Amino acid sequence: MSLAANKTRLTSVTQELFNRWRETQQYWRDQKAAEFDRLYMEELNASVNAAAGVIDQLDKIIAKIKKDCE
Repeated sequence: MSLAANKTRLTSVTQELFNRWRETQQYWRDQKAAEFDRLYMEELNASVNAAAGVIDQLDKIIAKIKKDCE
């Protein structure tokens, strides 16, 4: 599986998780829900965005290496 495919899969499953989280928030609205959102979901979002950026950089580096080796 290519890096681009892995990035797509990562962002897709993360988006699905966030969709489910929004559904859950309709029923779970107390202080613990807000804490969970702040501690875990916001951190997850930041981490996935950072990982996606790194995957893009790695993809460019690998493409350059392949080109240089031809």
